[in-house]
Amino acid sequence: MKRIVNSLFFSLLALLLVGCTGESKYVLQSPDGSLSVKVGQSDKGDLIYRFYAGDVMVIDSSRLGYRLKDGNEFPASGWTVTKEEKTSRDGEWHPVWGKRSVVPDKYNQLTLLLENKDSQSGINKLTVEFRLYDDGLAFRYLIPEGVDEAAECELTQYNYVADPTAWFYNGENANYGPVKLSEVDAVRPSNVTLQVAGDLFLNVHEACLTEGDPLRLASRKGEHTLSVASSPGVFGQLKGGFTSAWRVVMAGKTPGALVDSHLLELLNPDPDPEIDFSWVKPSVAVWDWRIDGAEWDGFTYSMSYPSWIKMVDFAAEQGFKYLVLDANWYGPEFESDSHPVEGDKAKDVQNLIAYGKEKGVGIWLYLNDVGGRKYPIEQTLKQYGDWGAAGVKYGFMRGSQEEKNLWTQKITRLCAENHLLVDYHDGPVHPYGQMRTWPNAVTREFCHAQLDAHRVFTPTTFCTTVFVNMVAGPIDMNNGMFDLRQGNTTRVDENQPVPSTLVSEAARTLIVFSGATILPDIPEYYKKYPALLDFLSAQKMPWKESRTLQGEIGEDIVMMRQTDDAYLVGAATNESGRIIELALDFLGEGSYEAKIMEDGDNGHYLTNRETLKVTEKQVDKHDVLKLTLVPGGGACLIFMKK
Repeated sequence: MKRIVNSLFFSLLALLLVGCTGESKYVLQSPDGSLSVKVGQSDKGDLIYRFYAGDVMVIDSSRLGYRLKDGNEFPASGWTVTKEEKTSRDGEWHPVWGKRSVVPDKYNQLTLLLENKDSQSGINKLTVEFRLYDDGLAFRYLIPEGVDEAAECELTQYNYVADPTAWFYNGENANYGPVKLSEVDAVRPSNVTLQVAGDLFLNVHEACLTEGDPLRLASRKGEHTLSVASSPGVFGQLKGGFTSAWRVVMAGKTPGALVDSHLLELLNPDPDPEIDFSWVKPSVAVWDWRIDGAEWDGFTYSMSYPSWIKMVDFAAEQGFKYLVLDANWYGPEFESDSHPVEGDKAKDVQNLIAYGKEKGVGIWLYLNDVGGRKYPIEQTLKQYGDWGAAGVKYGFMRGSQEEKNLWTQKITRLCAENHLLVDYHDGPVHPYGQMRTWPNAVTREFCHAQLDAHRVFTPTTFCTTVFVNMVAGPIDMNNGMFDLRQGNTTRVDENQPVPSTLVSEAARTLIVFSGATILPDIPEYYKKYPALLDFLSAQKMPWKESRTLQGEIGEDIVMMRQTDDAYLVGAATNESGRIIELALDFLGEGSYEAKIMEDGDNGHYLTNRETLKVTEKQVDKHDVLKLTLVPGGGACLIFMKK
């Protein structure tokens, strides 16, 4: 049941007026009282906020507002708060798919209307909304109707009391960090995870970017400050009716609390009730890009019909819902005369889709931005839908980040209209919670996908990315390589070995949150290890519950995800081996059969990757298991109710 209460003088717990002195005139608390924000105006009239965790100030006086091209800043001298509105919400969100089936949607909100009746600028009113959830702060700006002003910059700041340790998103590269924020003199794309104390972690990002420039963050050497460096408004214009993205500061006592948060999604609106998304089904998928060149028993896999049929048959056997076809099926992807509907293997693809339907396996189709823009995108996606394709993997989108965001939104909408899932690759716009409004946007390569760009990522990079990039939303990392021989493989696009282990590769498929978990290897390598294949096949989405059980940024992570039939746990470590004591208090009542998969005793991510030991035992929620993670390795566990 949802309960929404609006009142000008409601809820002393949510909002307290404390005196009339400048920077702390308005105080907003989270529903559980653990977080608070104090808002007011400085002596110069600037709008200022402070952010607290408990009684500890985390962000000191930080500016809000905009600067116009004519040099005018607002809110500033002469601006006053003319209206205050207080709102609370206590409800639930039931996502089509996600990290859990039921999400509390609970916040307190403060809305301030500011005016300058003597302003010489074209903008003399501004609304600022603040929300506090139990796991973070969000605020945004609303420009009144009837204005159109060229803007120079957004003034939003995050002035940290301490000098936090930072880990930044870094494109298709290893994350930048750990580094003290005061040592960073740069403008970097969002997002960033910060450790401000031993038991307090933050992530700065944005939500609900309906229009405008995707968030970039600036820092200056010697300062503990981040500031918004994105172009303000819409292509630099503050137009009437413009609503900025939510500026978001997620907060948690552990980095895992950030991973488990739904704050970004909750700040996006529900889907249009006229659009049916019941057809959206997240799942494990197989893929034809990395199988190209693999050899087994005299057969060489390629990106062609005979190999596609083998992959569909394997997916059907295992209950995987999809096969993803990658580049060049309609011709060389970067050539403008490669027709995305009529080119090259189009007839084979139509036959494959029909075969897949018989087997219960949907086919995804790759589309490069070259073909996506040269040929009418509406017609192309409608044709894919008419063929019965299941999804689109869209690659190498061109343009500025602001332009790419608008194009991404258009493609996502067109895909939804044609019942197509969508995955964006090759420098996509960052996630900002849009999977709530558009559940068909199931994943994107907001990371370095393994072996892409002819590079591998290390175990440390994996154990960092999941606490930074993955906080922003679902990511497509392409874990699950089981051909881990010493020396190079026979794969066509990239044949260098992956620095990982069998068990770690399997565990990573569970750890990474994605609506399409895309596996890179051929069926025979998975069948070679039946226990690990069972672990992959047990990943029946959507998840009922997910929880990061433990982990440290760059060190290790342990993830639990619950299906209708089982509890699954995946653990992964960096280049250091370690012993993990796993409390099973996440289990339900009663006894469970546990299947525990670990790397062999001498396993190592560089020298001995293909080892496996499997044990089984009966456990309950009061037990603690000791897991051995070899260097670069992992552990996979399946718990089935007796």
